[in-house]
Amino acid sequence: MGLYYYLMAQLPSLSHDQKPPMSSEAFKVLATSLLDKKDAAMMKYLSLDFEAGIPVSDAEEVVSKPKVTVRKGCGCTFIDNWREWERTLRLNLAKHREGNLHRSVVPVDVYGAAETPVIPADAYNTAAAVITQEGSPLEGEILLDKARWNAIDTLAGNNYFDRNNVYAYYLKLLLLERHQIFNVEKGFSEYKSLYAQIINSPHNYEENSQGEEPK
Repeated sequence: MGLYYYLMAQLPSLSHDQKPPMSSEAFKVLATSLLDKKDAAMMKYLSLDFEAGIPVSDAEEVVSKPKVTVRKGCGCTFIDNWREWERTLRLNLAKHREGNLHRSVVPVDVYGAAETPVIPADAYNTAAAVITQEGSPLEGEILLDKARWNAIDTLAGNNYFDRNNVYAYYLKLLLLERHQIFNVEKGFSEYKSLYAQIINSPHNYEENSQGEEPK
């Protein structure tokens, strides 16, 4: 695993509430050109979707059971642990939704590539906070993405110049691009709300009653 001082030193810092300073695709092209061949090959496995890109195979659990699909690791501990954390988060979200329907809730633990608990193991608490909070779905998504951001930081470790932090930077850009979509959707929603208020205002009602078109 190489160290990438030149690449990481030239990158602007990121925070979860900013606009992305570059596109994730532009960074991927840049990083791939500077990473060694083995590390560059791992970029294709980086995604916010924990099921994307990882090869699968069929395995026999026991003789009496049919074949089941088994998802393999990609060979990079950081990526495998990130995917496991995200998978666990979504499982716990589903369990908490079931709990809201008066079913029992049993937390799912986070296990990494070596089948040992991975820090941060806060997917259960994050899921609980999102499901029980009062607010809009957008606020819930923002809370989830903050948890994802913190998980990425913790899983990447403290060596800012190693490949884990190259991968972490890419994942953070994907999160920031997601936020941009949220902002566009929120802006459009606010515009529709404001437009409805203008159309339905008393002033326009009086104009309409006099046969005039609303402005």
